[in-house]
Amino acid sequence: MVILVIGAGSIGRRHADNLAALGETAELISWRSFDRAALEKRSDVKGLVIASATQVRLELVTLCAEKGWPFYVEKPLHWTAQGVAEIYDVAGDLAQRSMLGFMARYHPVVQTLAVDDLADVYGFSFEIGHDVRQWRQNWLFADSYAAKSEGGGVLLDLCHELDLAKALFPDLVVQSVTSVGHVDFDGVDFASRIALTDGAGRMGTVAMDYLSPVSLRRSEMSGTRGLRKLDMLAAKITRDAGTGPQAESFEFDRNDMFRAITRDWLALIEDENAVLSPLAPRLSAMRASSDLIADAWGKRVFSGTAEMAF
Repeated sequence: MVILVIGAGSIGRRHADNLAALGETAELISWRSFDRAALEKRSDVKGLVIASATQVRLELVTLCAEKGWPFYVEKPLHWTAQGVAEIYDVAGDLAQRSMLGFMARYHPVVQTLAVDDLADVYGFSFEIGHDVRQWRQNWLFADSYAAKSEGGGVLLDLCHELDLAKALFPDLVVQSVTSVGHVDFDGVDFASRIALTDGAGRMGTVAMDYLSPVSLRRSEMSGTRGLRKLDMLAAKITRDAGTGPQAESFEFDRNDMFRAITRDWLALIEDENAVLSPLAPRLSAMRASSDLIADAWGKRVFSGTAEMAF
């Protein structure tokens, strides 16, 4: 049996390589060569990875639902609440055996926080940024999904931190979103800052940008029992309860997150009751996060433009 990977860009190729490394037979299909009629006749498929552009989701989910193929869909699911609802309606019970690609939930720092008691946290900040022109070789932003006004922009592209905030503090809601655009890409945010609150009195921000010349991915959590500083790139948590900082570091390779989420998805393909990692993004459990991301995208208020030459 084979797992199809739809989308032959860098993300799709990574999925195919990881599936092969885990002992699976993967078939990589570019979106341009996608032939739905031909795939509908296949009887040798046990799952499908949707690694196409954000704007291409519903048709592939519909195919999977018709064929009963569990699927792994890259994040974000959609940029509007209506789009999210349509995908969930089509997926139905198949969402129990499918996965949404928030692999950052498998970062060792996040997995450690998942079993911590965070009830004392009253304030937080998450930040991620990197110069979008440096992301990948042989890749042009202007030609990519990210440059489109519908379904593009940094809030969606780097929405992992927004999902992590929701995973750790499930009752968060969006209060406001301030964004910076670009004169050459109408309606595309190059930096966004999201203000969030919950009913427990917790408040915080999530910020993402395409602009930082230095790659950064860091967070802070302020609590009545102490301060937690998280460095996702260095894979380190520093805790300070008022007696001095105590650092905990983890072994980390970025691809380990992809392998871990893929293992969980493969387990779901075989058994929807499989025991998964803490915070595993099984699609059936990701509606609130997907709705939060769509809500944030819809609430963007642009306050200016960034200076970045392409």
